[in-house]
Amino acid sequence: MITLKNISPLLQLMRPYQWSKNVFVFSGILFGEHLMSLSMVIEAVVVFIAFSLVSSAVYILNDYADLEQDRAHLVKRHRPLASGEVSERHAFILLLACLGSGLLLATLLSFFAELPYTVLALLCIYFLINVAYSFRLKDIIILDVFTIASGFMLRLLAGTEGLNISASNWLLLCGIMTALFIAFVKRRSELFEYHSNPSDKPKEVLKQYSPQALDIFIVITATSIVLSYSLYTMAPATAKVHGTEKLIYTVPIVAYGIFRYLHLLYTKAIGSDPARDLFQDTHMLLTGLVWIFTTLVIIL
Repeated sequence: MITLKNISPLLQLMRPYQWSKNVFVFSGILFGEHLMSLSMVIEAVVVFIAFSLVSSAVYILNDYADLEQDRAHLVKRHRPLASGEVSERHAFILLLACLGSGLLLATLLSFFAELPYTVLALLCIYFLINVAYSFRLKDIIILDVFTIASGFMLRLLAGTEGLNISASNWLLLCGIMTALFIAFVKRRSELFEYHSNPSDKPKEVLKQYSPQALDIFIVITATSIVLSYSLYTMAPATAKVHGTEKLIYTVPIVAYGIFRYLHLLYTKAIGSDPARDLFQDTHMLLTGLVWIFTTLVIIL
């Protein structure tokens, strides 16, 4: 019998709160002059759902790969799979269901919307990269971070090229730097947790990182985000697409969000779970909402 008690651990295994990362797929319609097209918005929503399902499959896969390590971790041992609340068999069935549903949705989108199968291809690449990450790449310093960042870039490409929307090179660069920034912050936070709880079995790659190196990487990528986004807002092509040069007024909001996140990283030791951090800090959540509202007011 299916009950809320049975479903809850399965939902936890899928980590629906992590789906907030998939908002990258809306970049195309937000910055590509397609926000008022209902069909384009619907297509972007479908891509969002497809990526959410496949990303849930990836999270389950990661839990499989890290099962023994999670069982030895002070916090992660309470995850549904590590705690035994969900059996390995049921988790594997859920993995296949999420993966199959996401790929099927992307296939149907291309068929009915008469789009190339770019989104389907990007989803397949995303899953395969994460298979490689779970079983090998996560242990290779620097490459592990670029692998994590590639997932964000694939989302961005799915919401642009996947929907036949041309993306600004400056916007793509900003996306790359944002993805790397989030990934380096995640490693910095995990390294802090490891040093705070040395009894926990750490990821092997953490032993290769130093706080000083990660601090440098974070500063470089944070600076690049603000610069690339600023250049995007001032680019003639951007003004031509949106009919305004006022997007530059959103730069202070982006800068504030970056500085706030860095403040939380170094004073509150957040960063290991960016999706959760966004909803737990009122300032970060309001900054995101203010940026979206201001951007919409300007471009509409």
